[in-house]
Amino acid sequence: MMNELENFIYQYENEQRSIMLYLHNLFTDELGLFEKMRFKIPFYFQKSWICYLNPLKNEGIECCFLRANELAKNDLLDFKERKQVAGITIYKVKEIPETELKIILQEAILLDEQVPYQSKRTAKKQK
Repeated sequence: MMNELENFIYQYENEQRSIMLYLHNLFTDELGLFEKMRFKIPFYFQKSWICYLNPLKNEGIECCFLRANELAKNDLLDFKERKQVAGITIYKVKEIPETELKIILQEAILLDEQVPYQSKRTAKKQK
């Protein structure tokens, strides 16, 4: 029986489904991240949120990193006018920059393990 996240992935077709399945397996099986549906899309976390998959209307999938502003500068990550979150847009499984993506993921996981996430919203309220 499929869970909510698997049902979400399987509602998509062709490349979008293939990309999400590939990334989902990488995140959960290979890297040991936990999965959870949040805001109606798949999120992956360890201590806090590491990344999420965002299906785009143009048939692509954006793999977004929630603390991208704290990661080393990487030309693959596109902030798209966002301050904290940046992503990699993928259109075909064979185009997934696997080596570079794993480097970004390892850095994001290490950041999550070593530097507790502090919400910017909470910090503003306390001032």
